[in-house]
Amino acid sequence: MRTSGRPILLKDRQVEVVVGGHAVARVAGAVVVVAHRGHARPTPDAPAVIALESLAELVRDAAEQHPEGPGALVARAATRWLMTHAERISPGAPIDFGILSAAETGGVAIFLHGAVTAVLAGDGTVERYRGSDAAFTVDRVASVPARAVALFVDDPKGRIPDVPAERGIGWLVEGIAQAGGAIVWSDAVRGRSEPARSEHAPPPPTARIDSGPTQRPEPEPQLEAEHLTETRASTAMLDSVQGQEPVDPHHAPTQMGGTNPAPRPDPDLQRRLEATAKATALTVKVLGFKCARAHPSDPRSAFCTVCGMPVDQTQQLIEVVRPPLGMLVLDDGMTYMLAADAVLGRDPEHSEQARRGMVPLKVEDSSGGMSRAHAEVLLVNWDVSLVDRGSTNGTRTRLPGYRDWIRLPPHQPMGLIPGTEIMIGNRVLRFEPAAPPPFG
Repeated sequence: MRTSGRPILLKDRQVEVVVGGHAVARVAGAVVVVAHRGHARPTPDAPAVIALESLAELVRDAAEQHPEGPGALVARAATRWLMTHAERISPGAPIDFGILSAAETGGVAIFLHGAVTAVLAGDGTVERYRGSDAAFTVDRVASVPARAVALFVDDPKGRIPDVPAERGIGWLVEGIAQAGGAIVWSDAVRGRSEPARSEHAPPPPTARIDSGPTQRPEPEPQLEAEHLTETRASTAMLDSVQGQEPVDPHHAPTQMGGTNPAPRPDPDLQRRLEATAKATALTVKVLGFKCARAHPSDPRSAFCTVCGMPVDQTQQLIEVVRPPLGMLVLDDGMTYMLAADAVLGRDPEHSEQARRGMVPLKVEDSSGGMSRAHAEVLLVNWDVSLVDRGSTNGTRTRLPGYRDWIRLPPHQPMGLIPGTEIMIGNRVLRFEPAAPPPFG
């Protein structure tokens, strides 16, 4: 089944899990993995299971809003979930998780936070994205690999298992399971002994892992509604469609030309970029308020910068650690959290700005109109500014509600407000707040 000719993760596709003591869910065609750090088996009241159920609902909502490819919505909602719900679910202890979902571009959207790793296994190649290497989150759109894409929870030493050479027979259809991760195989690696499933055939029972044609595990007594079981390393299937371009009328430029499809990422470069981002510790202190939930907030705002709740503006200013001040959403759905000064361009890693400590944010562009270090995003107190670095083809912006693009004067900062669009080369980004709407 396809919607408007775009691929989605089909609900009757096979998703198998690897043995482990964490929590994995299959929901609305997506896969969610949450780390369980306790010594006992996860139970319904464990923070990992509560977080998994909350994230599953988030994914379900995103899939209902954008069934053709919810990856971008999932990433934005998960980022806000981290800033508003994670601390309440697990006070003082981080929640490590990863989500695989369909991207509108026809690829796979990867979202990671903490000690969870995504592995893309191709024909003789392996690419890894490690959530622990990022300053805040990993949010990437990748082409569907030739063999498999997987999510694994890192062990205490940061190790993960290898993707097996062949898929197994376990099947997580819908619901949650106790596991160490999940593997999704591409169609090309379908097992010889199993014929292709018809898209019109009824799916197997939900919330269960099938370990074979005649053997079915019994549900754990601790979890009556959702079955947590174990199985060996195995695989799943994912549609592989190439050459799809993102189509979003709200993001596509009207006068400057179209945007480009997301290119295949360079794993070595990406690891270095994320290591640089991780080195930029989130310890910038500014004067601000704290909301009723103790979140640091911009003192000029009546609502919390983190959770959107009202803020008592009669309190005294105090020194707080500044949270991320927003995000840049690329036209292919990828997002960059703005927690430190950053430099944008086609090769920002080797720029002078990166050597000075700015986070390099690489934007692929085939038009030839983007400079190596094209523009800077600067965070000063609670404000975000954009500066063109004297690029050959310039940096253009478009304020929300306006039709025309305006070229920025070189080296002169422009303050960004939510909804502002930025064009560098042939790519478009949009600045959005990190916080949800008021009372969110």
